[in-house]
Amino acid sequence: MSTTTITVTGMTCAHCAASVREEIGEIAGVRAVDVDVESGAVTIDSDNPVDRAAIQRAVEEAGYQLAS
Repeated sequence: MSTTTITVTGMTCAHCAASVREEIGEIAGVRAVDVDVESGAVTIDSDNPVDRAAIQRAVEEAGYQLAS
């Protein structure tokens, strides 16, 4: 099991969190995604470490950006 924490910018509501959770959740091996809208923190639990580029694509597909 692997846990990755990232920061996503631009989220303001539960709908934002749901969009990010759904897109990241589609990445192969991802088991759970926890999103904190206030801080922008996103915690990803997966079978193996998830490629950062795959996470970035998923976040951008949801309409948001990874923090630097």
